[in-house]
Amino acid sequence: MNQQTAIPAPLAADAAPARKPRLALMGEFSAGKSTLTNLLAGRAPLPTRVTATRLPPVWLSHGPEGASLTGTDGSETPVPLEDIAEAPLESTALIRLTLPAEALELCDLIDMPGISDPNMPASVWQALLPEIDSVIWCTHATQAWRQSEAAAWEEISSRLSGPSTLLITHFDKLRNPRDQDRVLRRVQKETGDAFNAIFPLSLSQALTAGEDMEAWKTSGADRFIEYLVDLLLNWAEPGGRPDRTAAPARPQAAPHAAPQAGEGPRAEVLDFGSKREAAAQTQSQAQPQAPAAAASADSASRVMPRRVAPPAKRSQRPGRARPETQPAGD
Repeated sequence: MNQQTAIPAPLAADAAPARKPRLALMGEFSAGKSTLTNLLAGRAPLPTRVTATRLPPVWLSHGPEGASLTGTDGSETPVPLEDIAEAPLESTALIRLTLPAEALELCDLIDMPGISDPNMPASVWQALLPEIDSVIWCTHATQAWRQSEAAAWEEISSRLSGPSTLLITHFDKLRNPRDQDRVLRRVQKETGDAFNAIFPLSLSQALTAGEDMEAWKTSGADRFIEYLVDLLLNWAEPGGRPDRTAAPARPQAAPHAAPQAGEGPRAEVLDFGSKREAAAQTQSQAQPQAPAAAASADSASRVMPRRVAPPAKRSQRPGRARPETQPAGD
């Protein structure tokens, strides 16, 4: 490898026998990857504006808040978190972030540069592909699953060991429900079985949902987060990963306003604690439940829009959803 694409030695050899899954967030430039990273981390360490400085791959792990630059020569240089946007691309292989985010107790997240950015050589992100297990691919709803994405995915997918997920981001930009259905059906058809699950999602609405459960569900985040947590909890179990699922109900056409510049996701955006506690309690009950009681337990175990919390026990797998592919009125 040349200097630009060299992988630092600490990344190339992970001696841990059972490490956490490594999920890369990928897609074309401005597809919502950094916004998704900030949502999952429960804070906004990454710039998300279209005009923001391009960043090399950003690797997020659980730990005390801190940041460092891994150079193309393998060196590690600590930097203030607020200065990561100034990382010199020509000499930085990746940015390491550690955050006390509870979601990062379940996995490492790697925010990759956009594959279509003409100012970002593909070698910057290609060098990290051997280190990742699975991908959450973000495709912009208004130009979903372009040929360039399909071509890149054909190359990338064969190098992954875990199931990958497709998010149709900015889904609220499709104002007409018929357009939403048409885009969703087309993407499902064109991707075939390339992804384990497909979810339409309005990230701006999810970020501003706060305690509004209805807005959280309408954004599409409810079903996606429930699926993602279940995927990670069952990662190491043979046959335990969720089967390919269809997309959840589409978001409504008019989400809440996007956050103002500099405003990050609220710390209470995600909460899986009640979901897991209810699931563990249900699993511990020896007697079968009556249908009404079972429905009540299922309702209590749904994801709540507060914080991510690591489980004490494995959660139940959610039932598979079927796509709503018929346009409204058909």
